[in-house]
Amino acid sequence: MGLFIHQHHHWPHFTWHTDDLIHLLSEARNLQGRLMGKMESLGFELRDEALLETLTSDVLKSAEIEGELLNPEQVRSSIAQRLGMDFAGAITSDRNVDGMVDMMIDATRHCFEPLTKERLFDWHAGLFPIWRSGIFKITVADWRKDTMGKMQVVSGAAGREKVHFQAPDADLVEMEMSRFLEWFNEEHTIDLVIKAAIAHLWFVTIHPFQDGNGRITRALTDMLLAQSDKSTQRFYSMSAQIRVERKEYYENLEKTQKGDLDITEWIQWFLSCLINALKATDTLLTRVMLKADFWNRHSKTIINERQTKILNKLLDGFEGKLTSMKWAKMAKCSKDTAIRDINDLINKGVLQKETAGGRSTNYELKSPQQRTE
Repeated sequence: MGLFIHQHHHWPHFTWHTDDLIHLLSEARNLQGRLMGKMESLGFELRDEALLETLTSDVLKSAEIEGELLNPEQVRSSIAQRLGMDFAGAITSDRNVDGMVDMMIDATRHCFEPLTKERLFDWHAGLFPIWRSGIFKITVADWRKDTMGKMQVVSGAAGREKVHFQAPDADLVEMEMSRFLEWFNEEHTIDLVIKAAIAHLWFVTIHPFQDGNGRITRALTDMLLAQSDKSTQRFYSMSAQIRVERKEYYENLEKTQKGDLDITEWIQWFLSCLINALKATDTLLTRVMLKADFWNRHSKTIINERQTKILNKLLDGFEGKLTSMKWAKMAKCSKDTAIRDINDLINKGVLQKETAGGRSTNYELKSPQQRTE
């Protein structure tokens, strides 16, 4: 087995070729500036809605990368409550959801505050409030101990395992993290976007915790990107884009961690992923604008709480076909009540039956053009 990156003599003195990065970095910086300018031109309500959408996506996708599926309604509700936003249909959220939300919000709203061991331990405790990962008891709010052997990422059947990555030994973690934290908190001449790429690779390579390293890595990435934006509000989600490019993400991590200290290719991939994340924000903003326009048009329409809840689901990108049965399940009401709610909205010009037809009747939002015809 060859050397992993942290086993090289000059670790962690990374090198990279600036000339190979300048074009991508310029594009990323240009897109960041344009996005922040666009957000400044929006009203407070629309910015809040965009912020809520972005943070919800960030939390959901960061957990999903690790195979954990959080409840979207709980995540949205938890974020809205912590940011003091009015949110119809707020629900109680699980402690691990609140912990994930608290970490992501703390990382960005307090992005200019120092990163400390205690702060990282608080984040970790929030991710694992009952000190378990699934059914397994783990070390929480402390560095990993490796009591079960070396920290490795392995695939393949027993006896034919392939080691994709091996982290530094547990007895080195304290020293490794002290060095990382000192670097993280120092002012550098390095562009903050480049610093985010380096921090991402460096932290996940140290792998200081028994579990939760990926989620904390992405929170640190957001922290540095927020510094680079000079804004504590997030309007694009790196985690959501990493989820889209998850295969390439892990391939690039493994290749870099098995390579030397020249991390030019890793930074190139990171910048490309960031550019894609910034471009994807256009879709989010379009949805936010359409949602705001919808509720402005129906500001005088009498709509009950159940109807509001389902309409917001449709506006947020409901997947699949909306039927009366699905309505009843989501609104937690009888099918008869669901049908009355739907017919009421059809009569008010809010919903319409889908023209495609089929075995069951499906419903969709009525567009402004259709309402005026």
